[in-house]
Amino acid sequence: MKDPLIRRTPRRAALLLVAAAAVLPANAAAAATGGGPAADRENVKVAVKAAPVDLTDPKKKEIAMELVSSAENSTLDWKAQYTYIEDIDDGRGYTAGIIGFCSGTGDMLDLVELYTARKPGNVLAKYLPALRKVNGTDSHRGLDPHFPGDWRAAAADPVFRQAQNDERDRVYFDPAVARAKADGLRALGQFTYYDAMVMHGPGSGPVSFGGIRKTAMKKARTPAQGGDEVAYLDAFLDARKAAMKTEEAHSDTSRVDTAQRVFLKDGNLDLDPPLHWKVYGDGYRILS
Repeated sequence: MKDPLIRRTPRRAALLLVAAAAVLPANAAAAATGGGPAADRENVKVAVKAAPVDLTDPKKKEIAMELVSSAENSTLDWKAQYTYIEDIDDGRGYTAGIIGFCSGTGDMLDLVELYTARKPGNVLAKYLPALRKVNGTDSHRGLDPHFPGDWRAAAADPVFRQAQNDERDRVYFDPAVARAKADGLRALGQFTYYDAMVMHGPGSGPVSFGGIRKTAMKKARTPAQGGDEVAYLDAFLDARKAAMKTEEAHSDTSRVDTAQRVFLKDGNLDLDPPLHWKVYGDGYRILS
């Protein structure tokens, strides 16, 4: 078992209470307290609980990236994954980058097209014809033997790294968070949608994100429909787990069982640190 990985970031400032002090006018204070100099100087402190933030908050988004990386790459260091590329034998060809762009599902093609639009003549541009041909298959034809090495070389380019960030947000993160917020879900629910969309794709098929959500909504109403948030997320995770078990490559459901379900059972709907979880038996923690 790997040693637990600790996220090293500056300690969060406490955001639980905001104190507002107001000084009552002397005559009002005297009337309220029976008069006297002490009453004239009394301050009234009002405690206001900070409003929860959603997954688009930079610190929450960082947590989301680290949680996904723990499941996809067995590390919290998601920024080290720009260079990652391999075929994991899941029928999707090469899987690569910070979110697992696949040569067989179209999102890798979209990424390389974006990169080439921003930087013509880049090291991956010559593979665009091959990526178009292998889309929808697990074939490496036209990619081997140099594509993995060229991918890693491209990952040293800030333009390519930014393209990965932008495609992750456009295809997965932004749609997932928007759908979750429309369903009345807080940060944990937004993350469960995002993680499901990363693994299963944003489609409407039975084991895609849309199908998983549809299955969950047959069992429980979303908060936006007047349902209980915990009950709905429980139903969504059940549906997600069932979808994972339809594929051998995703049959280990620990990213649900010993991660997301743990946060849900703890009632941590705002996904606030400290967080402790396991994936594939490896322990992780985010302390602040």
